[in-house]
Amino acid sequence: MQVRNPTLNSTPSGSHNALSNPNLRLYLSGQVVSMVGTWMQQMALSWLIYRLTNSEFMLGAIGFASQAPAFFLTPVAGIVADRVNRHKLVITTQTLAMIQAGLLAAVVLSGHTQIWHLLVLGAFMGVINAFDMPGRQTFLVDMLRSPEELPNAIAVNSSIVTLTRLAGPAIAGFCIAWFGEGICFLINAVSFVAVIIALLFIKPNVVRRPASGKHPLAEMKEGFAYAFGFGPIRALILLLALVSMFGMPYAVLMPAFAKNVFGGNATTLGWLTSAAGVGSLIGAVYLASRKGVLGLGRWILISSLLFGAGLVGFGFSHWLVPSLLLLVLVGFGGMVQMAATNTLLQTIVEEDKRGRVMSLFTMSFIGLAPFGSMVAGMLADKIGTGPTVIGSGIICLLLGAAFGANFQQLRREVRPIYIERGILQAENEMNVLNR
Repeated sequence: MQVRNPTLNSTPSGSHNALSNPNLRLYLSGQVVSMVGTWMQQMALSWLIYRLTNSEFMLGAIGFASQAPAFFLTPVAGIVADRVNRHKLVITTQTLAMIQAGLLAAVVLSGHTQIWHLLVLGAFMGVINAFDMPGRQTFLVDMLRSPEELPNAIAVNSSIVTLTRLAGPAIAGFCIAWFGEGICFLINAVSFVAVIIALLFIKPNVVRRPASGKHPLAEMKEGFAYAFGFGPIRALILLLALVSMFGMPYAVLMPAFAKNVFGGNATTLGWLTSAAGVGSLIGAVYLASRKGVLGLGRWILISSLLFGAGLVGFGFSHWLVPSLLLLVLVGFGGMVQMAATNTLLQTIVEEDKRGRVMSLFTMSFIGLAPFGSMVAGMLADKIGTGPTVIGSGIICLLLGAAFGANFQQLRREVRPIYIERGILQAENEMNVLNR
């Protein structure tokens, strides 16, 4: 039985601007503060690992430890998100994330840091994220007043992630230089207070989800069969998964580029990270300026190719300024592909399977990246960081080309859903994904 959100079936509110929604304003305000701390912690952890070990392999190892749980646990998390109160789920995961950051700060500030401490706490964060990401992706829909708000809400949320990606590493670079990595973890722990308070004041739409009566394993199987049995969902998830596995691990090698290729320090790492953030911001702002979902499929194709081309160029570059410009291209491509995929999946998925499909989105975007991080770390130790990233970019270009070869068929399969949901009029001959 399909369960629909009654609010999303109502008449449109007249505004597609997510910031006109009081619930989303509260949520996004808290996210601004919390995400700055999150980016600070991510950069500080990478720099700390590399400072202690001087090993690209260990950069891959910490990426694996902090993201691998998402691969194994997100299918379970998707079932949870389809069964429980998503509001309470997100409050719980954000509280646990605050505790993790506090423990990390305590370990580092005590002056007795060992690598296994960082790996264990990284894995703990991975477990939290495995449930947090599907929970937040689906909870976003529960805060909407009409389906027309969805593309803008995802784009504005992505804009906040990228804005904080600019600010967080820059602040972290300063804090590391003056106070050490521990202060970054402490700031992150405190930053979660803002988002938890915002969540407590949010009044989401109440969506009653009757018990399916099925065994969790049967529900998991149903979710996989639904997602991979429908061509457009299957293609979107597989493209995102493979690009995340082979392309996104470039980020874990940034400390090695900053130190060995450009002869810099934590400040240099902050510049590199922020350059990718600028590109992501441009992509998110563009998506936020769009009205509706028509045309997003073509942008997924374009952004995948831009992402791969940027990685190839960055791998060849040995000068900082051109490398920063190439990272802007990488950031743009990565953001547009991820956010556009999110929007299209949320648009075409059936409500009663939303949590399970978005858990596959999370597993694709986060869960496979750690395996790529481990391989990238080992390859970088053997053949160097530049050749490793060049190879990653070439693979992403091939994946984008494969998606493009099936693009027309995917458009035809999506069209009936868009007509059924009123996104596209039956008599409108406009291409579904090519406006």
